[in-house]
Amino acid sequence: MTKPIIWVHGDCLSPYNPALQAYPNTPAIWVWDDALIEEWQLGLKRLTFIYECLLELPVEIRRGDVAQEILAFAKEHNANLVVTADSPSPRFDDICNQIESSLAVEVLEVEPFFDYDGYIDLKRFSRYWKVAEKYVFEDG
Repeated sequence: MTKPIIWVHGDCLSPYNPALQAYPNTPAIWVWDDALIEEWQLGLKRLTFIYECLLELPVEIRRGDVAQEILAFAKEHNANLVVTADSPSPRFDDICNQIESSLAVEVLEVEPFFDYDGYIDLKRFSRYWKVAEKYVFEDG
């Protein structure tokens, strides 16, 4: 019998996250990624925005090494599957690989906001939006 948990991450921080939609009433976790926060030097405004988004989701909030916290959460819930939404981040692939050494991982596709195959710097929303708005509003 499959017993999942959901991993919500920053690339799909939404109540419309496909994992939350596909597995309602399933224990879900968000992990503040200390290494990423330090690497990206996230400021208080961005951290507050993320936290306010999290308050609208059915997630348990933790902090630390993402893979370790997810595995601990799965163990606490006797889960044998981690379900999450896809991400373009290379860091995402690394975390999934770490989890997969102990548990199965199901990655659900996210409907893209717009179709684009080129590079976008995802460290700052303004850089992302500079590219995205050309595609989102091309008819407007």
